[in-house]
Amino acid sequence: MPAPPLSLKARALRYLSMREHSRLELARKLSRYAEEGDDIDALLDFLEKNNWLSQVRFSESLIHRRAARFGNSRIVAELQSHGINGEALHDLKADLSGSEIARACEVWQRKFGTGAADAAERNKQMRFLMQRGFSQCAIRAAMQGADLDDD
Repeated sequence: MPAPPLSLKARALRYLSMREHSRLELARKLSRYAEEGDDIDALLDFLEKNNWLSQVRFSESLIHRRAARFGNSRIVAELQSHGINGEALHDLKADLSGSEIARACEVWQRKFGTGAADAAERNKQMRFLMQRGFSQCAIRAAMQGADLDDD
């Protein structure tokens, strides 16, 4: 005998037990299973009221997962795509900016390890860090740190 289909609340709790989700992301996932008369917004409000769904926890989780590999602009863009805006986004940007140079140096060190031998290699390394979302200042600092290590 097949199991009865899960309710929206059960699906939401299943998703949230696997990892943190943003409100926008969870609404999109649940909308596939919503039937007529189901109120997804009311369910999301209920989950937030009981602190099972939290934008702050989601933001911290996303930053924790991405910070070791990506720069501020890439992380902020991903947060915005998940519906994090306003004052919360501004605070998160401020927290991230303090560690961006150190993170850029770590990413550079893991990928390349040694300074560039010529201009083409240097440009390649800079493009790599730019694609990862690091700022020009962080890239410059990481590259200068590499040049200093060679001396």
